[in-house]
Amino acid sequence: MLTLSEYDQQNLVTFLRDLVATPSVSGHEKDVAERVKQEMEKLRFDEVWVDRAGNVIGRIGPGAGSKLLFDAHMDTVDVGDPKTWQHDPFGAEIESGMLYGRGACDMKGALASMVYGAALLKQSGLPLAGDLYVAAVVQEEPCEGCAVRLLIEEEGIRPDWVVLGEPSNLQVSRGHRGRLELCVTVKGRAAHASMPQQGDNAIYNAARLIFALDLLASSLPEDPFLGKGTLAVTQINNTSGSRNAIPDSCTMIIDRRLTLGETETKAVAEVQSAVIREGIRAEICVTEYHMVSYTGLECIVPQRYPAWMLPESHPLVQTVAWAVRQVIGEKPIIGRYNFSTDGAYTMGTAGIPTVGFGPGEETQAHAADEHIRLADCFTAARVYALLAADLLHELESWGARQNR
Repeated sequence: MLTLSEYDQQNLVTFLRDLVATPSVSGHEKDVAERVKQEMEKLRFDEVWVDRAGNVIGRIGPGAGSKLLFDAHMDTVDVGDPKTWQHDPFGAEIESGMLYGRGACDMKGALASMVYGAALLKQSGLPLAGDLYVAAVVQEEPCEGCAVRLLIEEEGIRPDWVVLGEPSNLQVSRGHRGRLELCVTVKGRAAHASMPQQGDNAIYNAARLIFALDLLASSLPEDPFLGKGTLAVTQINNTSGSRNAIPDSCTMIIDRRLTLGETETKAVAEVQSAVIREGIRAEICVTEYHMVSYTGLECIVPQRYPAWMLPESHPLVQTVAWAVRQVIGEKPIIGRYNFSTDGAYTMGTAGIPTVGFGPGEETQAHAADEHIRLADCFTAARVYALLAADLLHELESWGARQNR
Protein backbone atom coordinates (compact mmCIF):
# COMPACT_ATOMS: atom_id res chain seq x y z
CA MET A 1 0.00 0.00 0.00
CA LEU A 2 1.15 3.57 -0.63
CA THR A 3 3.23 4.67 2.37
CA LEU A 4 5.23 7.79 3.17
CA SER A 5 8.89 7.12 3.84
CA GLU A 6 10.46 8.54 7.00
CA TYR A 7 12.31 10.98 4.75
CA ASP A 8 9.05 12.19 3.19
CA GLN A 9 7.44 12.50 6.62
CA GLN A 10 10.28 14.73 7.76
CA ASN A 11 9.97 16.84 4.62
CA LEU A 12 6.20 17.12 5.09
CA VAL A 13 6.74 18.41 8.62
CA THR A 14 9.36 20.91 7.46
CA PHE A 15 7.03 22.13 4.73
CA LEU A 16 4.09 22.43 7.13
CA ARG A 17 6.16 24.31 9.68
CA ASP A 18 7.21 26.78 6.99
CA LEU A 19 3.58 27.29 5.98
CA VAL A 20 2.43 27.90 9.56
CA ALA A 21 5.38 30.18 10.32
CA THR A 22 4.42 32.37 7.34
CA PRO A 23 1.45 34.67 8.05
CA SER A 24 -1.17 34.51 5.28
CA VAL A 25 -4.27 36.36 6.39
CA SER A 26 -6.78 36.62 3.56
CA GLY A 27 -5.50 38.82 0.75
CA HIS A 28 -1.87 38.45 1.82
CA GLU A 29 -1.04 34.90 0.73
CA LYS A 30 1.88 35.74 -1.60
CA ASP A 31 4.69 34.38 0.60
CA VAL A 32 2.85 31.14 1.31
CA ALA A 33 1.97 30.79 -2.38
CA GLU A 34 5.64 31.07 -3.32
CA ARG A 35 6.51 28.40 -0.74
CA VAL A 36 3.81 26.05 -2.04
CA LYS A 37 4.96 26.50 -5.64
CA GLN A 38 8.55 25.84 -4.58
CA GLU A 39 7.58 22.58 -2.84
CA MET A 40 5.50 21.33 -5.76
CA GLU A 41 8.39 21.99 -8.14
CA LYS A 42 10.84 20.27 -5.82
CA LEU A 43 8.58 17.21 -5.71
CA ARG A 44 8.50 17.19 -9.53
CA PHE A 45 4.83 17.76 -10.17
CA ASP A 46 4.22 17.47 -13.90
CA GLU A 47 3.03 21.07 -14.08
CA VAL A 48 2.94 23.96 -11.58
CA TRP A 49 1.56 27.44 -12.14
CA VAL A 50 -0.01 30.45 -10.44
CA ASP A 51 -3.21 31.86 -11.93
CA ARG A 52 -4.19 35.53 -12.07
CA ALA A 53 -6.02 35.32 -8.71
CA GLY A 54 -2.89 33.97 -7.01
CA ASN A 55 -4.05 30.36 -6.67
CA VAL A 56 -1.22 27.83 -6.92
CA ILE A 57 -2.05 24.76 -8.99
CA GLY A 58 -0.02 21.60 -9.35
CA ARG A 59 -0.86 18.76 -11.74
CA ILE A 60 0.17 15.13 -11.79
CA GLY A 61 -0.93 12.87 -14.63
CA PRO A 62 -0.93 12.39 -18.40
CA GLY A 63 -2.70 15.66 -19.25
CA ALA A 64 -5.88 13.94 -20.41
CA GLY A 65 -8.76 11.89 -19.08
CA SER A 66 -10.71 12.31 -15.84
CA LYS A 67 -9.84 15.09 -13.42
CA LEU A 68 -9.66 14.97 -9.61
CA LEU A 69 -9.23 18.25 -7.73
CA PHE A 70 -7.80 18.44 -4.23
CA ASP A 71 -8.89 21.81 -2.81
CA ALA A 72 -7.04 23.55 0.03
CA HIS A 73 -6.91 27.22 0.98
CA MET A 74 -3.76 29.11 1.88
CA ASP A 75 -5.37 31.97 3.78
CA THR A 76 -6.14 32.09 7.49
CA VAL A 77 -8.12 34.27 9.84
CA ASP A 78 -6.18 36.71 12.00
CA VAL A 79 -4.62 35.68 15.30
CA GLY A 80 -7.02 37.66 17.49
CA ASP A 81 -5.77 38.53 20.97
CA PRO A 82 -2.21 37.10 21.23
CA LYS A 83 -2.62 36.94 25.02
CA THR A 84 -5.07 34.05 24.61
CA TRP A 85 -2.35 31.92 23.02
CA GLN A 86 -0.02 29.71 25.04
CA HIS A 87 2.14 29.10 21.95
CA ASP A 88 3.54 31.56 19.44
CA PRO A 89 0.89 31.77 16.66
CA PHE A 90 3.69 31.73 14.07
CA GLY A 91 6.21 29.65 15.96
CA ALA A 92 5.13 26.33 14.39
CA GLU A 93 6.11 24.70 17.69
CA ILE A 94 5.88 20.94 18.02
CA GLU A 95 4.90 19.49 21.37
CA SER A 96 3.88 15.87 22.06
CA GLY A 97 3.29 15.20 18.37
CA MET A 98 1.15 18.34 17.91
CA LEU A 99 2.09 21.28 15.71
CA TYR A 100 0.78 24.62 17.00
CA GLY A 101 0.09 27.82 15.10
CA ARG A 102 -2.46 29.85 13.17
CA GLY A 103 -3.61 27.83 10.19
CA ALA A 104 -2.12 24.53 11.38
CA CYS A 105 -5.56 22.91 11.33
CA ASP A 106 -7.47 25.30 9.05
CA MET A 107 -6.02 24.27 6.75
CA LYS A 108 -2.30 24.23 6.13
CA GLY A 109 -2.06 20.73 7.58
CA ALA A 110 -4.33 19.41 4.84
CA LEU A 111 -2.52 21.47 2.21
CA ALA A 112 0.80 19.87 3.15
CA SER A 113 -0.83 16.43 3.22
CA MET A 114 -2.40 16.92 -0.21
CA VAL A 115 0.90 18.04 -1.73
CA TYR A 116 2.72 15.04 -0.27
CA GLY A 117 -0.13 12.67 -1.08
CA ALA A 118 0.14 13.75 -4.72
CA ALA A 119 3.92 13.33 -4.60
CA LEU A 120 3.49 9.85 -3.13
CA LEU A 121 1.22 8.94 -6.03
CA LYS A 122 3.79 10.17 -8.54
CA GLN A 123 6.63 8.31 -6.80
CA SER A 124 4.64 5.07 -6.96
CA GLY A 125 4.82 4.99 -10.74
CA LEU A 126 1.25 3.70 -10.98
CA PRO A 127 -0.25 4.20 -14.45
CA LEU A 128 -2.87 6.93 -14.48
CA ALA A 129 -5.68 7.53 -16.95
CA GLY A 130 -6.46 11.00 -15.62
CA ASP A 131 -5.04 14.02 -13.85
CA LEU A 132 -4.78 14.97 -10.19
CA TYR A 133 -4.82 18.71 -9.50
CA VAL A 134 -3.79 20.13 -6.12
CA ALA A 135 -5.09 23.68 -5.79
CA ALA A 136 -3.93 26.02 -3.02
CA VAL A 137 -6.49 28.82 -3.25
CA VAL A 138 -6.71 32.36 -1.88
CA GLN A 139 -9.31 34.15 0.24
CA GLU A 140 -11.51 31.19 1.09
CA GLU A 141 -12.05 32.39 4.64
CA PRO A 142 -14.07 35.53 3.82
CA CYS A 143 -15.56 34.31 0.51
CA GLU A 144 -15.71 30.55 0.14
CA GLY A 145 -15.89 29.40 -3.45
CA CYS A 146 -14.80 32.67 -5.04
CA ALA A 147 -11.22 31.65 -5.87
CA VAL A 148 -12.03 28.07 -6.86
CA ARG A 149 -14.76 29.42 -9.16
CA LEU A 150 -12.12 31.42 -11.04
CA LEU A 151 -9.95 28.32 -11.20
CA ILE A 152 -12.74 26.20 -12.69
CA GLU A 153 -14.46 28.76 -14.90
CA GLU A 154 -11.45 30.74 -16.15
CA GLU A 155 -8.54 28.31 -15.93
CA GLY A 156 -10.67 25.66 -17.59
CA ILE A 157 -10.13 22.95 -14.97
CA ARG A 158 -13.53 21.25 -14.82
CA PRO A 159 -12.97 18.38 -12.39
CA ASP A 160 -15.04 15.22 -12.27
CA TRP A 161 -14.60 15.10 -8.49
CA VAL A 162 -13.53 17.51 -5.75
CA VAL A 163 -12.06 16.63 -2.38
CA LEU A 164 -11.98 19.41 0.22
CA GLY A 165 -9.20 19.26 2.79
CA GLU A 166 -11.11 21.14 5.49
CA PRO A 167 -10.60 19.54 8.93
CA SER A 168 -12.83 16.51 9.45
CA ASN A 169 -10.75 14.56 12.00
CA LEU A 170 -10.04 11.96 9.27
CA GLN A 171 -13.75 11.31 8.84
CA VAL A 172 -15.85 11.97 5.72
CA SER A 173 -18.08 15.02 5.28
CA ARG A 174 -20.64 15.02 2.49
CA GLY A 175 -22.33 18.40 2.84
CA HIS A 176 -23.08 21.48 4.90
CA ARG A 177 -25.62 24.26 5.27
CA GLY A 178 -25.56 27.31 3.05
CA ARG A 179 -24.73 30.84 4.13
CA LEU A 180 -26.30 34.20 3.35
CA GLU A 181 -25.09 37.54 4.67
CA LEU A 182 -27.72 40.27 4.87
CA CYS A 183 -27.39 43.97 5.60
CA VAL A 184 -30.45 45.59 7.21
CA THR A 185 -30.51 49.38 7.53
CA VAL A 186 -33.20 50.48 9.98
CA LYS A 187 -34.41 54.03 9.51
CA GLY A 188 -35.22 56.71 12.11
CA ARG A 189 -35.30 60.50 12.37
CA ALA A 190 -32.50 62.62 13.77
CA ALA A 191 -33.03 65.04 16.68
CA HIS A 192 -31.07 66.54 19.54
CA ALA A 193 -30.61 64.02 22.35
CA SER A 194 -31.96 66.58 24.83
CA MET A 195 -35.30 66.31 23.03
CA PRO A 196 -35.54 62.62 22.06
CA GLN A 197 -39.28 62.88 21.58
CA GLN A 198 -38.64 65.04 18.53
CA GLY A 199 -36.85 62.20 16.76
CA ASP A 200 -37.29 58.52 15.97
CA ASN A 201 -34.43 56.54 17.47
CA ALA A 202 -33.12 54.08 14.86
CA ILE A 203 -31.30 52.12 17.56
CA TYR A 204 -34.55 51.52 19.45
CA ASN A 205 -36.22 50.44 16.21
CA ALA A 206 -33.32 48.10 15.51
CA ALA A 207 -33.61 46.65 19.02
CA ARG A 208 -37.25 45.78 18.39
CA LEU A 209 -36.33 44.17 15.12
CA ILE A 210 -33.53 42.15 16.74
CA PHE A 211 -36.01 40.79 19.28
CA ALA A 212 -38.33 39.82 16.43
CA LEU A 213 -35.46 38.16 14.57
CA ASP A 214 -34.56 36.18 17.69
CA LEU A 215 -38.11 34.82 17.74
CA LEU A 216 -37.85 34.05 14.02
CA ALA A 217 -34.62 32.11 14.57
CA SER A 218 -36.33 29.73 16.96
CA SER A 219 -38.85 28.69 14.29
CA LEU A 220 -36.51 28.06 11.35
CA PRO A 221 -36.76 24.68 9.60
CA GLU A 222 -34.48 21.74 10.27
CA ASP A 223 -33.09 19.12 7.90
CA PRO A 224 -32.54 15.63 9.34
CA PHE A 225 -28.95 15.55 8.04
CA LEU A 226 -27.71 19.13 7.67
CA GLY A 227 -29.45 20.39 10.80
CA LYS A 228 -31.37 23.56 11.60
CA GLY A 229 -31.26 26.87 9.80
CA THR A 230 -29.89 29.65 11.99
CA LEU A 231 -29.99 33.44 12.16
CA ALA A 232 -27.62 35.66 14.12
CA VAL A 233 -27.07 39.41 14.23
CA THR A 234 -23.29 39.75 14.19
CA GLN A 235 -22.61 43.48 13.81
CA ILE A 236 -24.38 46.80 14.51
CA ASN A 237 -23.46 50.36 13.49
CA ASN A 238 -25.34 53.66 13.50
CA THR A 239 -25.06 57.02 11.74
CA SER A 240 -25.65 59.37 14.64
CA GLY A 241 -24.08 62.76 13.96
CA SER A 242 -22.71 62.86 17.51
CA ARG A 243 -23.17 61.29 20.93
CA ASN A 244 -25.81 63.85 21.78
CA ALA A 245 -27.90 63.22 18.67
CA ILE A 246 -30.70 60.71 18.05
CA PRO A 247 -29.43 58.38 15.28
CA ASP A 248 -31.36 58.45 12.03
CA SER A 249 -30.22 55.00 10.88
CA CYS A 250 -28.85 51.82 12.36
CA THR A 251 -27.28 49.09 10.24
CA MET A 252 -26.99 45.46 11.25
CA ILE A 253 -25.36 42.44 9.63
CA ILE A 254 -27.20 39.13 9.74
CA ASP A 255 -25.46 35.78 9.37
CA ARG A 256 -28.11 33.41 8.03
CA ARG A 257 -27.30 29.70 7.70
CA LEU A 258 -29.59 27.96 5.23
CA THR A 259 -30.50 24.32 5.60
CA LEU A 260 -31.77 22.22 2.69
CA GLY A 261 -35.02 23.54 1.28
CA GLU A 262 -34.33 27.16 2.28
CA THR A 263 -33.62 29.79 -0.35
CA GLU A 264 -32.28 33.32 -0.45
CA THR A 265 -35.71 34.62 -1.49
CA LYS A 266 -37.39 32.91 1.46
CA ALA A 267 -34.78 34.15 3.95
CA VAL A 268 -35.05 37.76 2.80
CA ALA A 269 -38.86 37.60 2.84
CA GLU A 270 -38.82 36.36 6.44
CA VAL A 271 -36.75 39.35 7.56
CA GLN A 272 -38.97 41.71 5.56
CA SER A 273 -42.06 40.24 7.29
CA ALA A 274 -40.48 40.93 10.68
CA VAL A 275 -39.83 44.54 9.62
CA ILE A 276 -43.46 44.98 8.58
CA ARG A 277 -44.80 43.42 11.80
CA GLU A 278 -42.73 45.81 13.89
CA GLY A 279 -43.99 48.80 11.90
CA ILE A 280 -40.53 50.16 11.19
CA ARG A 281 -38.78 51.33 8.04
CA ALA A 282 -35.79 49.32 6.83
CA GLU A 283 -33.84 48.41 3.73
CA ILE A 284 -32.60 44.83 3.25
CA CYS A 285 -29.91 43.65 0.85
CA VAL A 286 -27.43 40.84 0.36
CA THR A 287 -23.93 42.09 1.11
CA GLU A 288 -21.12 42.02 -1.42
CA TYR A 289 -17.57 40.83 -0.84
CA HIS A 290 -14.95 43.00 -2.49
CA MET A 291 -11.87 40.91 -3.20
CA VAL A 292 -8.50 42.26 -4.29
CA SER A 293 -6.02 39.41 -4.38
CA TYR A 294 -2.32 39.76 -3.72
CA THR A 295 -1.88 39.70 -7.52
CA GLY A 296 -4.16 42.74 -7.84
CA LEU A 297 -7.18 40.91 -9.26
CA GLU A 298 -10.41 42.61 -8.22
CA CYS A 299 -13.61 40.66 -7.82
CA ILE A 300 -16.96 41.68 -6.34
CA VAL A 301 -19.35 38.86 -5.49
CA PRO A 302 -22.60 38.67 -3.49
CA GLN A 303 -22.34 36.87 -0.14
CA ARG A 304 -24.65 33.96 -0.95
CA TYR A 305 -23.53 30.36 -0.62
CA PRO A 306 -25.99 27.49 -1.18
CA ALA A 307 -26.40 24.41 0.99
CA TRP A 308 -25.28 21.14 -0.55
CA MET A 309 -25.32 17.45 0.20
CA LEU A 310 -24.00 14.41 -1.64
CA PRO A 311 -25.94 11.18 -0.99
CA GLU A 312 -24.12 8.70 1.20
CA SER A 313 -24.54 6.10 -1.55
CA HIS A 314 -22.72 8.29 -4.10
CA PRO A 315 -19.62 6.55 -5.56
CA LEU A 316 -17.32 9.40 -4.47
CA VAL A 317 -18.47 9.19 -0.85
CA GLN A 318 -18.03 5.43 -0.87
CA THR A 319 -14.63 5.60 -2.55
CA VAL A 320 -13.32 8.11 0.00
CA ALA A 321 -14.70 5.94 2.82
CA TRP A 322 -13.02 2.90 1.27
CA ALA A 323 -9.65 4.68 1.06
CA VAL A 324 -9.92 5.80 4.71
CA ARG A 325 -10.76 2.28 5.80
CA GLN A 326 -7.80 0.83 3.89
CA VAL A 327 -5.36 3.20 5.58
CA ILE A 328 -6.81 3.51 9.08
CA GLY A 329 -8.27 0.03 9.38
CA GLU A 330 -11.78 1.04 10.39
CA LYS A 331 -14.85 2.47 8.73
CA PRO A 332 -15.02 6.27 8.98
CA ILE A 333 -18.01 8.24 10.20
CA ILE A 334 -19.82 9.84 7.27
CA GLY A 335 -21.16 13.20 8.43
CA ARG A 336 -21.25 16.89 7.58
CA TYR A 337 -19.39 20.12 8.20
CA ASN A 338 -20.84 22.75 10.53
CA PHE A 339 -19.09 25.59 8.72
CA SER A 340 -19.22 26.60 5.05
CA THR A 341 -16.54 25.60 2.52
CA ASP A 342 -15.63 25.84 -1.16
CA GLY A 343 -18.16 23.05 -1.62
CA ALA A 344 -20.81 25.77 -1.66
CA TYR A 345 -19.55 26.53 -5.15
CA THR A 346 -18.17 23.20 -6.40
CA MET A 347 -21.24 21.16 -5.45
CA GLY A 348 -23.83 23.77 -4.48
CA THR A 349 -23.47 25.87 -7.63
CA ALA A 350 -21.42 23.91 -10.17
CA GLY A 351 -22.89 20.51 -9.31
CA ILE A 352 -19.50 18.77 -9.19
CA PRO A 353 -19.51 15.77 -6.80
CA THR A 354 -17.67 16.99 -3.70
CA VAL A 355 -16.58 15.37 -0.45
CA GLY A 356 -14.63 16.70 2.53
CA PHE A 357 -11.79 14.79 4.18
CA GLY A 358 -8.93 16.28 6.12
CA PRO A 359 -6.69 16.02 9.18
CA GLY A 360 -7.46 18.15 12.21
CA GLU A 361 -10.51 18.69 14.36
CA GLU A 362 -13.21 21.12 13.26
CA THR A 363 -13.25 22.75 16.71
CA GLN A 364 -9.64 23.90 16.22
CA ALA A 365 -10.53 26.11 13.24
CA HIS A 366 -10.05 29.79 14.19
CA ALA A 367 -9.28 28.85 17.82
CA ALA A 368 -6.48 30.16 20.02
CA ASP A 369 -3.60 27.68 20.26
CA GLU A 370 -4.79 26.08 17.03
CA HIS A 371 -3.02 22.77 16.50
CA ILE A 372 -2.95 19.54 14.52
CA ARG A 373 -1.61 16.03 15.09
CA LEU A 374 1.32 15.38 12.77
CA ALA A 375 0.46 11.67 12.64
CA ASP A 376 -2.93 12.61 11.20
CA CYS A 377 -1.23 14.60 8.46
CA PHE A 378 0.80 11.52 7.49
CA THR A 379 -2.37 9.42 7.51
CA ALA A 380 -4.24 11.96 5.39
CA ALA A 381 -1.44 12.03 2.80
CA ARG A 382 -1.73 8.26 2.40
CA VAL A 383 -5.51 8.46 2.05
CA TYR A 384 -5.22 11.20 -0.57
CA ALA A 385 -2.70 9.16 -2.56
CA LEU A 386 -4.79 5.98 -2.40
CA LEU A 387 -7.98 7.83 -3.30
CA ALA A 388 -6.36 9.48 -6.32
CA ALA A 389 -4.83 6.20 -7.45
CA ASP A 390 -8.23 4.52 -7.29
CA LEU A 391 -10.21 7.24 -9.07
CA LEU A 392 -7.59 7.85 -11.75
CA HIS A 393 -6.35 4.29 -12.16
CA GLU A 394 -5.60 2.84 -15.56
CA LEU A 395 -5.73 -0.82 -14.52
CA GLU A 396 -9.14 -2.15 -13.55
CA SER A 397 -7.61 -4.26 -10.78
CA TRP A 398 -6.15 -1.25 -8.96
CA GLY A 399 -7.98 -0.35 -5.76
CA ALA A 400 -9.46 -3.82 -5.22
CA ARG A 401 -12.82 -2.45 -6.30
CA GLN A 402 -14.47 -5.85 -6.17
CA ASN A 403 -13.56 -6.28 -2.50
CA ARG A 404 -15.28 -3.18 -1.12
